[in-house]
Amino acid sequence: MKKLFLLFTAVSFIVACSGPKGLVKIEPNGSEVAPEDSVEYELIVMDAGFETWYTLQDSPARYRSQQYYEGWNQQYVSAWNYLATQPGRRSFFQTIVGYEPGVDYGFKLNHKLFYYFQYVEHVLGIPILSYHPVGVVF
Repeated sequence: MKKLFLLFTAVSFIVACSGPKGLVKIEPNGSEVAPEDSVEYELIVMDAGFETWYTLQDSPARYRSQQYYEGWNQQYVSAWNYLATQPGRRSFFQTIVGYEPGVDYGFKLNHKLFYYFQYVEHVLGIPILSYHPVGVVF
């Protein structure tokens, strides 16, 4: 019985640690709607390592403008979604990122999404764009 429990625990741990990579979602955050009927969005990243890395990278001294992040995010999302539609080319890019130009996702989401793309390229070593932002230090 003890061996069965240990086996179950080990399998559960491995499954939890080897969750799907490349899954990122932008969803309306239904719990917080401002009085003027605006919608707040939430970025959901299915990679446990990203949150720790992001926390270490997040520094107000390194912030850029929301327009800076929006511009880069549009380029990254376009390239990501293209790669996600190419069968057999990239198994990492499993989902389409629903980032719409012209929608105000706010500074926080744009910043975090930009850093997710940096994480994928610089930490995981998976290229998305052939050119990169200048002056972004990790």
